[in-house]
Amino acid sequence: MITIENGSRAAVVCCSDGYSEKSRHRIRFLNDRLIKTGLIPVFSRYIFAKDSVFGASAEERAAELMDFFADDSIKAVFDISGGDIANEILPYLDYEVIGNSGKMLWGYSDLTTVLNAVYTKTGKTSVLYQIKNIINSDSEIQTRNFYSTVFCGGRELFDFGFEFIQGEHMEGVVVGGNTRCFLKLAGTEYFPDLSNKILLLEAFRGGRAKICTYFNQLYQMGAFKRVGGVLLGTFTEIAEKGDMDYVFSLARKLCGADVPIAYTDGIGHGADSKGIIIGEKITLGKE
Repeated sequence: MITIENGSRAAVVCCSDGYSEKSRHRIRFLNDRLIKTGLIPVFSRYIFAKDSVFGASAEERAAELMDFFADDSIKAVFDISGGDIANEILPYLDYEVIGNSGKMLWGYSDLTTVLNAVYTKTGKTSVLYQIKNIINSDSEIQTRNFYSTVFCGGRELFDFGFEFIQGEHMEGVVVGGNTRCFLKLAGTEYFPDLSNKILLLEAFRGGRAKICTYFNQLYQMGAFKRVGGVLLGTFTEIAEKGDMDYVFSLARKLCGADVPIAYTDGIGHGADSKGIIIGEKITLGKE
């Protein structure tokens, strides 16, 4: 259960790619919407890109994030970025401070690297969710689900439909997220132990070739032999081509017959996407 008091201060950061100046009106819109939901947003100094996609150095972005985690008046931290460079900050984070804080980090896409690193180093949960969904095309229902979940202790933001592609039951702690970004952690101290975990995999860009590459890397790492189940989220580019059967068949081939596989169109990069808590134990399917 996630509960934040109405009127709480919440940080808004960019650990990955900074925004272009032409996005400034969207950031103002997000600020206004967060206030209307009952939060007091406190924006990072490094929201906008200054050099290519870099809003600041890795050390500066990490220090800004740590300042928010150390500030007792901040009750949640929402990252609104995506792209490529979030993993650059990982060596500069103070995981003890993060682990001991009473607040959660929210982010998606490239923040998969940070959310999983936080879980691996501390055991602390984080939320895979893009807070900008409250100003996107499904803003009305997203805002309602966010409000009910955050302020009223509900689960609406995390209730997603699913179907089994293989098997009929899985349970375990959720790790993973965006497949491309999750694989950046491979071979590092930030990659989670996959034993008996539910491995969430989703993607925004990438046709057959890229998804084949990502899944085969996981296979060659022995990932599918260790997990307790695989939860496939949305694969935006492939789905737009009507090619999701390729993802399902590839997953079945590489996982083998004994690993349960489920699919949800409720988690990913869509404006209608739900959230999921990295590091939380969930149960899907029949007991």
